[in-house]
Amino acid sequence: MAVIDCDVLVIGAGAAGLFAAFSAGQRGRRVQVIDHANKVGKKILMSGGGRCNFTNTGTSPANYLSANPHFCKSALARYTPSDFIALVNKHKIAFHEKELGQLFCDSSSKAIVRLLMDECAAAGVQVRTDTTVEAIETIADGWQLRTSGGVFTARSLVVATGGLSVPTMGATGFGYQVARQFGHAVLPTRAGLVPLTLSGKPLQQFDGLSGVALEVQASCGKASFRNQMLITHRGVSGPAILQISNYWQPGQPLHLDLLPGIDALAWLEHNRRERGASELRTVLAEVLPKRLAQRLCELWLGDKPMRQFDPRQLATAARLLNDFPLTASGTEGYRTAEVTLGGVDTNKISSTTMESRLQPGLFFIGEVLDVTGWLGGYNFQWAWASAHAAAQAV
Repeated sequence: MAVIDCDVLVIGAGAAGLFAAFSAGQRGRRVQVIDHANKVGKKILMSGGGRCNFTNTGTSPANYLSANPHFCKSALARYTPSDFIALVNKHKIAFHEKELGQLFCDSSSKAIVRLLMDECAAAGVQVRTDTTVEAIETIADGWQLRTSGGVFTARSLVVATGGLSVPTMGATGFGYQVARQFGHAVLPTRAGLVPLTLSGKPLQQFDGLSGVALEVQASCGKASFRNQMLITHRGVSGPAILQISNYWQPGQPLHLDLLPGIDALAWLEHNRRERGASELRTVLAEVLPKRLAQRLCELWLGDKPMRQFDPRQLATAARLLNDFPLTASGTEGYRTAEVTLGGVDTNKISSTTMESRLQPGLFFIGEVLDVTGWLGGYNFQWAWASAHAAAQAV
């Protein structure tokens, strides 16, 4: 069997892998990309509801979780959202800002995959799908990989295999295996940016409310996010919940402000004075979805005219509205998670080049590393930035 020789071999044809490949190719490197899936960029295609939230204009290191919060700083500083926006403009891809700095394609995520593949083609990069890695070993001047598509030799090996989220898209723990093979620690992984499940009484209390959406401030410990929440038939979802899921651990209390930006006590007192004959559920339905307002009154707040609430009852109701305790039982897991928390410990990785400090010529980029962004384009920006950092060094 013929040996395919190259300067850089990238494992993983997702956002980080394809970006690193063409960036290295532009520097004159002979680059091969291999992926076990049957097509490239599967998670890109499904991202952002099919429109790909490809970056966030407000990206900063504060938007990332890692055991080493300083690790992401260098790469993010050297490849910024405006750098990627310039690339998007070069390819004449129309886009819009949805909210909070989130940029989406006007048409389809396919435009971003096409951008990456066009850049790869222009840089002479060869991309091979349906290619499974069977063995990796070091040789005198680099690497030798035995795969289902033949034997590859390379000076540099870039692992861009992502995390464990959405296994139906081909996600595996392969990158973690490679890291361990060459002496790297892998920090515990768990589903991130994921819906939360309820069980027992908390689930029963929300029974019949599936599909109800509202703006909340979701808090866990010191973390807090204000955005939409969606009640599902299994628990809660929506941007505010996905964000807080990164900070929540089983057994931890969650708190929801159902009236963010409103002092519930002052608001209730005002309505008691001005609309004493109105039922609480009627007044609440003006600021909350009607079905939720009814359920809150049935189970927690009381169902009677405003004037019948004494000061103590109003204070109790206000507390519940501004600080509703939610007991989650778990998450929907990797099946629906947008990202994987944890991963390859950055302790033995160069923050400047993404190169292993234990094995020269071995690089880890993107989601396989213990760097996880918030919801809203931050994980794509980390893919571009970490890939760019590695491509300058391979």
